[in-house]
Order: sequence, then structure tokens, then C-alpha cells
Amino acid sequence: MKVLAIDCAASLCAACVYDAAVGRELGRSVLDLGKGHAEHLMAVIAEALKAGATDYAGLGAIAVSVGPGSFTGLRVGVSTARGLALALKVPAIGVTTLEALAAEAATAFPGRAVLAALDAGREEIHAALYDEMSVLTYGPAVTTLANAVAMASEHSAVLAGTAATLIGRTFDIGPRTATADILTYARLAAAKGQGERPKPLYLRGADAKPQAGFILSRQRP
Repeated sequence: MKVLAIDCAASLCAACVYDAAVGRELGRSVLDLGKGHAEHLMAVIAEALKAGATDYAGLGAIAVSVGPGSFTGLRVGVSTARGLALALKVPAIGVTTLEALAAEAATAFPGRAVLAALDAGREEIHAALYDEMSVLTYGPAVTTLANAVAMASEHSAVLAGTAATLIGRTFDIGPRTATADILTYARLAAAKGQGERPKPLYLRGADAKPQAGFILSRQRP
């Protein structure tokens, strides 16, 4: 099965094609945009498909990062993944940024607990704790720096994510980025298989709230 993975959770607009049957990446395209994912994502996907000598008809699943991350970027990535999955009649599979970062840390430090933590601002941290077998034991949730330090200390955890150095430089640290490599999302999604339709993981509301006069009525899915 060939998996198309999409990530718009942070500054990157990324896509790759992964052949799950042989465990090999076939092609990728990555842009470091900051903003403007909606304008570039379909071109990035097309480039990844071309690099992987694959077309849409050859895909068996769509993987997508569901956050935590950029409020707008997550909406772009998830809506695109769900739209493609619907059109192609294949499953869309969500993978959180925290589990992807934790997976990369676990590869670098096998047999260790991992605390994946992203700096959420306002003295808050988005965190998820995985045990030595990479089983989720806490989160994803919003927590305080003090609580994150306590969890990391109690479990002798490896740290991953943008909040790693805030928690402490005395811990072993894996990736310090806001998102994982696009191939990690593809691999995790292929291992998961089909589940519920992905939706953005917002651990708190958007900073900007619409004015009352411009709130749209909720539509049925």
C-alpha cells in the first residue's frame, strides 16, 4: 500500500509518498513557509507524487498530522486529507505531532519513556507522555512547565519538541522541532491503519475569536 502523508502543523508544508509494503519512501516535497499552506499544499503534493512516480489512483491511504500546531495549518492539512480520501475512496489517518516527535525520540533512545512537549506560549505546554513501549500514558493535554518537569523527572523521560530545553537541559533530548519528519507521519499512519476520520487536535481555542456578527451557523458534516 502506498501512503501519501501531509503535514501543515507548523511552518513546513510537507508531503511524501511511502510504500508501506517495502518500508521505503518513494518521494517527497517540503517547503518551509511559515504561512500560506493553503496556497501551496496541492503543488507540494503533486511534486511528491511526481518524485515518487505515483499518481492519485495508486494511493491506498492518506496520512495527516492533526496537531497540536498552527490553528490554520491544521485545518488546511486535515481538510485536504479528508477531501482526497473521500474522492479516492481510501482511508484518511490522523497522527498527532506529539506522537510523531515521540516516535523519533524513541528511535534515538530505545527502551526509554518519552515526554513530547511543545511550547504553547502563555506559560503553557502541550504534552504527551509515552512509556518504554511507546504506549501513551498521559495527554495529549495542556499542562504547566512545573508539571512537565515533574513528569520528566519521575519517568526519567527523554524529551522531544520545542519545549524540551524549557523543561531542562539535564535530560536526554531528541528532536527539538515543532513537527516531525514527514516520513515519520507516513510510517505511523501505515502502522495504525484505518480508524476515525482525522480532525484537528486543538488543545485550546484559537487566539483570535470571530466577532459576534460574523459567526457562521454550524453546518452538518
